[in-house]
Amino acid sequence: MEEKQAYQKDIESIRKMMERSVKFISLSGLSGILAGVYALFGALAAYFVIPKPLSPVTYSTISDSHITVQLLGIAVTVLVASVLTGVWMSNRKAKKAGIKFWDTTSRRLAINLAIPLVTGGLFIIILVLGDHIGIVAPSFLIFYGLALINASPNVYEEVRYLGYSEIILGLVCAVLQRYGLLCWAIGFGVFHILYGAVMYKKYDA
Repeated sequence: MEEKQAYQKDIESIRKMMERSVKFISLSGLSGILAGVYALFGALAAYFVIPKPLSPVTYSTISDSHITVQLLGIAVTVLVASVLTGVWMSNRKAKKAGIKFWDTTSRRLAINLAIPLVTGGLFIIILVLGDHIGIVAPSFLIFYGLALINASPNVYEEVRYLGYSEIILGLVCAVLQRYGLLCWAIGFGVFHILYGAVMYKKYDA
């Protein structure tokens, strides 16, 4: 009986070592919740920036370049705050678990995330310069979803499903462009909070 238990422990140790070699297991669920909260505050800030004669949930008809720059500034601020929070909390989780935060797996994760995100960022700049404001929010959601799916082999499986959800919402948003701000709040706010809560309960609690 003791030999069987020892054998099972060895198998479990090997499994965990293999998982750590390909997956970034320090990802914090709480950072996902906070990212969602930041996004909701960002959406609220955008609501006060958008001229009130427009619908509270739309910005597709905005032509003022100053307002567009403000909205992009809010989006970038939310992104930077979310990334910094994620890095800090994941690093803290890694230290508690006694593992390295920055290793081959985390570098691979960063690259897989960066390729779609950088591509999407450049595409969104082109959209703004071409005054195609109505599809900026859908583009944010779609490219972010693609980034999550691209990086999902190096993180928990739940990240892939979040990516699918973001892409689907982005496509819906592309059809319903007048509700860009609302879709942005749902995708980056509500989805992140729900995802973070699931991750926290499953892996952190």
